[in-house]
Formats: sequence, C-alpha cells, structure tokens
Amino acid sequence: MNVAYLCLGGNIGDREASMSLAITKINLLAGPVILTSPVYETEAWGVTGQQAYLNCCLAIETLLPAQELIIILLEIEKELGRSRNAWQTYEPRTMDIDILFYGTEIIHSEYLVVPHPRLHLRRFVLTPLNTIAPDLLHPVLNQTISVLLAECKDNSSVTLFK
Repeated sequence: MNVAYLCLGGNIGDREASMSLAITKINLLAGPVILTSPVYETEAWGVTGQQAYLNCCLAIETLLPAQELIIILLEIEKELGRSRNAWQTYEPRTMDIDILFYGTEIIHSEYLVVPHPRLHLRRFVLTPLNTIAPDLLHPVLNQTISVLLAECKDNSSVTLFK
C-alpha cells in the first residue's frame, strides 16, 4: 500500500460541490482517503483577474502505481468539467488534482513529476498540506512541510474557508 498526497483546487462553478465530489470519487476510484485538510480560499497563483480558488490536500492509501493514479485523477477532473488547454497553464478550472508526493518516490516522466516541482513555492499548497503532514519530509529538498511553509516567499492570500 502506498500513501499519496494530493492537492485539489478549483475556481469556477460550484467550488464546494466540485471539491466534495472530487474527494468522493478519489475515495472510490483511487483509494481510501485517510487524511483531509481544511478547505482554504486562495487567490489565483501566477495570474491576475481570476476568481479565488478553493484548495485542500488529501492523503490517500492506494494500490495503484503513480502512473495509473494520475490517469484516474485526470479522468475525475474531466468528469467534473475540466477541459485542459495545452497552451494556457493557469486557466480557470472546475477542478485540478495534483499528486504532490507518492510515498518517498522521485518520478520524472513525460506526464508526471513527483514530488510536484513547484509545491514548495506555493502557499496555497503548503498551508493545507501542513495541517495534515507537517513532518512529511520532501525527498528532494530534504526539508519538512512545516519548514518549507515557514520559508515560503509566496505572499498570496490563503484563508480558512467557512
């Protein structure tokens, strides 16, 4: 059994319903959700003029290899109305699901990089992840999530939702 840490986020449509449905689908199709962070409302990262996102992080137990897990997660995104645009990286979305960590594995493939290559730069990822795994060690940067959050230079707004 592998433990994978995921980040979920969306900023269009019914954000709360999409988040809830994504968690339900992940639990059914990818593996049981064992930890769930609070949901945070965050400003769009890397762009201006977009509606705020809802973000949370999960830990799941999965028997799926990472390459199969990402296929399931992309299908869940699609079922929730996500259409990917290869030319626009930070477009608004109903749901985005990223694999942050897959055990202690370091993966570099054409379709998947784990640990997520920019997680340490993003307060909207580190804040919810810190609530469920503050002592989790980043296998490349060799720092815990709590240290990465304390040292994060991202000043984006991240506030507890409801």
